[in-house]
Amino acid sequence: MLVGGAPVTPPPLWGLWRCCRSSGPRSGREPGAGRPEEPANGSWWLTILLWTWPFGHHFNFINCSKVYKTPDCHFTVNRSWSQKADAVIMHHGDVCREREKLAQVPRFPFQRWIWFNLESPSHSPNLGAMDNLFNLTMSYRRDSDIFTPYGELQLLTQPQPLNIPPKTKLVAWVVSNWKANSPRVKYYQELKKHITVDVYGRYHLPLPRDKLLPTISQYNFYLAFENSQHEDYITEKLWRNALSSGTVPVVLGPPRENYERFLPPDSFIHVDDFASPGDMAQYLWELSRDGEGYQRYFQWRKWMKPSEGPGWAVHVCRACHFLQTTAARYRVVPDLSEWFV
Repeated sequence: MLVGGAPVTPPPLWGLWRCCRSSGPRSGREPGAGRPEEPANGSWWLTILLWTWPFGHHFNFINCSKVYKTPDCHFTVNRSWSQKADAVIMHHGDVCREREKLAQVPRFPFQRWIWFNLESPSHSPNLGAMDNLFNLTMSYRRDSDIFTPYGELQLLTQPQPLNIPPKTKLVAWVVSNWKANSPRVKYYQELKKHITVDVYGRYHLPLPRDKLLPTISQYNFYLAFENSQHEDYITEKLWRNALSSGTVPVVLGPPRENYERFLPPDSFIHVDDFASPGDMAQYLWELSRDGEGYQRYFQWRKWMKPSEGPGWAVHVCRACHFLQTTAARYRVVPDLSEWFV
């Protein structure tokens, strides 16, 4: 294939299979565009009860047929449906202290309870109380029954020319949950001894939400440092802050091989690639002055584009889609806490 008159070799198929999805949930409407709380004709395929609004955050349900090629589900938060709904989604952060109450809720063999959690094990209290209670898991973990990642790569139908935003600054980091003894803050404290890092967020430089991506796009590198290190826990810090802004992510989280299950190996820099923060600082400085070398971290964008997680409404549509496309089988997750940690 040709791009700009120069031959372009497509990325290897194994790479596309490992880190991309050529199709996935993409709604043409925003979550607020519709709220099918009550059926128009009484002929819903499935009824799904959302036990609580996640973290108390209300959102409008959408027609899942706009997202997937499967029929719509009837979503409700009305607990009068608790004995009639085909499935009940329970958000961990809102039910983790209510094991005894949940165990007393009447339920029928046809009904599946879905454990929903996007937080890491470090920020998921009382996991042991969730054992032997749920039928399905729904999280960012790839081995969940219902996979709900923070983001993904989409394969483009045609190669695109590189469009790297102009770079005038070196390294940025946006952080609100500042804990001095956390691994990411300790790493930053050493890194800043060797290279300038502009830090935004609470207690640091102000950065309005609508200025986030335009500001980060000016930097060569972004510190996509997770607040805890667990399998598959790769959040919006990478998908939105770094990749959507058009900069090169420097990641601290699970091991490199875990990131490579989601991303091409030459799309990011991992702190574990270096013996020390000083060594990494030297590499970043040299790379920022090497135009050809820096561009190598963007070559994958000719064939793929990052897509940030779509929000609560589409997440619950993933459950709707799963329930309609997966053979029904009754089981209980006996060791949810052991699996998730």
